[in-house]
Amino acid sequence: MVLITYDVNTQTAEGRKRLRKVAKACVNYGIRVQNSVFECVLDGAQLCSLKAILEEIIDDELDSVRFYHLGNNYQKRVEEMGKNNAIHVEEVLLL
Repeated sequence: MVLITYDVNTQTAEGRKRLRKVAKACVNYGIRVQNSVFECVLDGAQLCSLKAILEEIIDDELDSVRFYHLGNNYQKRVEEMGKNNAIHVEEVLLL
């Protein structure tokens, strides 16, 4: 489990476009749990791929992305309070 958080400067149209691209890239790899926070279950190759994609999108001078490696036993490391409408990344999802 990797928790990905990001802060993209949105003061310009280009920044707002980068924000949408970062969110779209992350949603392809995990579940959004807050506006700029994603929970992702990734293997090493997937993580490298996502990092490469994000590196191409962000502006190193204005934006930041953080990766928190929670490991395989992440269930014991995550506590929730308040509103909880998120789907857990390893739950079965029926459509």
